[in-house]
Amino acid sequence: MSNKPVRVGLIGLGRMGQNHLRVLSLLKSVELVFIADADEATAQRLGKQFDVNGVADVGSVLDTADAVVICTPTVTHAEYIRLVAGKVRNIFVEKPLADTLEEAALVARFATEQGLNLQVGFIERFNPAVQSLKQVLDKSERVISIDFTRTNKLSARITDVDVVTDLMIHDIDLALYLNGPARSVAAHGFAHGAMTDFASALITHENGRFSRIQASRITEKKMRLIEATCVDMFVDCELLRKEIIISRQSEIRQAEGQPYTISAVQEAIEVRPQEALLSELQAFVASCQGQLSEDVPGVQDGLVAMQICEDIQKAVASS
Repeated sequence: MSNKPVRVGLIGLGRMGQNHLRVLSLLKSVELVFIADADEATAQRLGKQFDVNGVADVGSVLDTADAVVICTPTVTHAEYIRLVAGKVRNIFVEKPLADTLEEAALVARFATEQGLNLQVGFIERFNPAVQSLKQVLDKSERVISIDFTRTNKLSARITDVDVVTDLMIHDIDLALYLNGPARSVAAHGFAHGAMTDFASALITHENGRFSRIQASRITEKKMRLIEATCVDMFVDCELLRKEIIISRQSEIRQAEGQPYTISAVQEAIEVRPQEALLSELQAFVASCQGQLSEDVPGVQDGLVAMQICEDIQKAVASS
């Protein structure tokens, strides 16, 4: 394990790429050696702003990096992974892993064959509310079902992927992270033209738990909710406000001749303030230094999520 700063290159300087640039520039464990974008003017402008080499030709600077972060459009992920792998073993790629399941399977096989340390950008795993929720659920007597709701009207501007691979894939990964491998998937939804804009899915897990996932980009209200039904409690988790409320039944009371009342106890769980992207990139840098964690989503996690995405898309198309 090395404590030397990891030399990192960043490819893709769109909205998400610039978020990565901001966080990477703050990490003491990182030496940012280049930023790259097909728009050379953008790369050079941001390069001057952050005092880093800004280029359009990625191939000319790869040998200066120990690790690369890929934030390009989904359809280019596989191409850049293969390009980067020629020089760099440590790769972070934003979700989804690739634009199709077939391409994702090829990338997963390639990553295994090349021995890549490849992390997929399922950022919600690093949301401090999710981390606290997992600790709560791990202590539950029994988890029965978890409901996930994710809506965002603004994501309708994204035209290269549908709501399943744009929004729902985050909660598909969380469902597998919290409830384990899937046994079966059922779904229905609404498509506007060729693109699915609303989808609702039921995942039955191998351990008998259920995950109900709803994603929409035609809903005006932005929501990020997780609700867990357990035999000993009900848990509300609000990802945007990072709040967790646990409701526990305490006792049933009934006076003679009166209707019964159920008194419940609610408790709020403190969620530590922490930017998810910062935690995500810290985990990537740590993996580059040899500090591996089972909680970090790898290439197989990206592939399994894509498989379930395709199952949902097929179910919606036939509904």
